Amino acid sequence: MTRMDEVLYLNYFSFPDPEREFDFFIGVKRTCYDSFYPFQILSKCGLERIDFEQVTILYGGNGSGKTTALNVIAEKTGIQRDSVYNRSNFYTDYVEMCHMQLESEIPPDSRIITSDDVFDYMLNIRNLNEGIDQKREELFGEYLDVKYSQFQMRSLADYEQLKKVNLSRRKTQSRFVRGRLMDNVREYSNGESAFKYFTEKIGENGLYILDEPENSLSPKRQIELRKFIEDSARYFGCQFIISTHSPFLLAMAGAKIYDLDTKPVDVKHWTELENVRTYFDFFKAHMDEF
Repeated sequence: MTRMDEVLYLNYFSFPDPEREFDFFIGVKRTCYDSFYPFQILSKCGLERIDFEQVTILYGGNGSGKTTALNVIAEKTGIQRDSVYNRSNFYTDYVEMCHMQLESEIPPDSRIITSDDVFDYMLNIRNLNEGIDQKREELFGEYLDVKYSQFQMRSLADYEQLKKVNLSRRKTQSRFVRGRLMDNVREYSNGESAFKYFTEKIGENGLYILDEPENSLSPKRQIELRKFIEDSARYFGCQFIISTHSPFLLAMAGAKIYDLDTKPVDVKHWTELENVRTYFDFFKAHMDEF
């Protein structure tokens, strides 16, 4: 695979400015709501438009609006999503006021992946294995009950029970159980499971929105995920929109970074970002210890 052509599905996305939001509030004249979310979140930091590259990153601290922006874009584009999100009474009104321009049709397998998706995936594996373990204990008991029962077949209604009795008397307990129960799903560490989830969900030719994918990933796994995203964008026709404050992901080759901590929002090089500078200053101060 040697393809290196740039592929863009989403060209730009614009959010309502403060004036349009004000006009909306005047129009609805509703006073029974304490919040008009997602109104007044992105306009407060001056984010009115995002012009996308093949990899576009939204950077900012907690409450900066990164997740809000990603959810609005995902809703407007109609891509797949699994987990629920903060959807207020005015969400549809806000999304309708947004505008997007497509470079090409968004592939059907495109999706948004959030931390909740990854956590649910890991939890489902654990719950599945707990259910298998519980069923295994039940089959152990069933094996002993059937094998040593004084069973007599009286009618065709007892045929299934007769098969169980014969099976238990021909096989050992472990073979009896294994033949009627699936194996446990292999459990990985949280980091391994999270990385596996991303590599399974991200395929060729798609628009993928990733909300803080570094959660649960060690620095080494974050670097591996960065390489996976770079290769997916470079060779496999993928476009990514990512929110993160991980220096390992912010250093992604060719990524365009919007700093939502700057008012108004500005495009920055990754080495200019406050979070990255904090890491740099810390390690620089301890250079003699390395």
